[in-house]
Amino acid sequence: MNGDRSLNCEIVLTRSGAPAVVDRNTGEVMHPVVGPVVEAGQLYVEPSRLVQRLQEGSSGALVLADVGLGAGSNAIAAFQAAHRLPAPCRRLEIVSFDRSLQAVECVLASENAAAFGVDEHVAVALRALLSRGAYEDERVAWRLRVGTLPATLFDEPEASVDVVFWDPFSPKVNGELWSIASFRALHRLCRKGVTVHTYSRSTSVRCAFLLAGFAVGVGVTTGDGKETTIAALDPEALSQPLDGRFLQRLSRSSAALPVDAPADAVAKLVASPQFLPG
Repeated sequence: MNGDRSLNCEIVLTRSGAPAVVDRNTGEVMHPVVGPVVEAGQLYVEPSRLVQRLQEGSSGALVLADVGLGAGSNAIAAFQAAHRLPAPCRRLEIVSFDRSLQAVECVLASENAAAFGVDEHVAVALRALLSRGAYEDERVAWRLRVGTLPATLFDEPEASVDVVFWDPFSPKVNGELWSIASFRALHRLCRKGVTVHTYSRSTSVRCAFLLAGFAVGVGVTTGDGKETTIAALDPEALSQPLDGRFLQRLSRSSAALPVDAPADAVAKLVASPQFLPG
């Protein structure tokens, strides 16, 4: 598998034999462990209870913020899950954010599409996103926001999102997207009952979520045995919220705080509602 040399990405096979997209500018690999289709299901669609939430009623759309569209794998998995459900069910509205669409162009190539779960229906939707920034059918409305985060988040309506897939490049490459400021921009979009899912387990990222006003917990485990992170507005939405042991690890970490942490960050973290007794 190869990418178009005019694009800043290419398709490769990882050591496990799974296909992945490599960004040539950053060297970052999208879905590097078990492949895009499996990882999107295991890390995002299943933990978010997307299918169950779509079945919880037939009125009122479920809004998914897909932050870091990349090659589209997470949004594609959600799109396909919505279309597999019998009626009646809620409509799924996807808002995908990214600053480049080149990875989508890579996976739309005929030689790559099948490996990334791009069937004919998905291909129609992706081409509509590329050409006019939106796609809509009876089950899904999918909208694209191209631009720099977190500015594009601030352009969205307040309290408009029910589920978040936070999947931009890593803090090493895109540190500003894992900051308190970015998560505060996200927080203003979140409705009651929201869950935010991301692949990062970093102490700094978890601190940034907490300092932005989220409750934070341990998410599912990835294919290579690493923890992920889940955030919510309400600690009761978390099956495994961080506890006092997290604060103990924080005191031992040399790179624990996000770059935009205030001087009293540790005191604020200790006072986070989920760590208070009761």
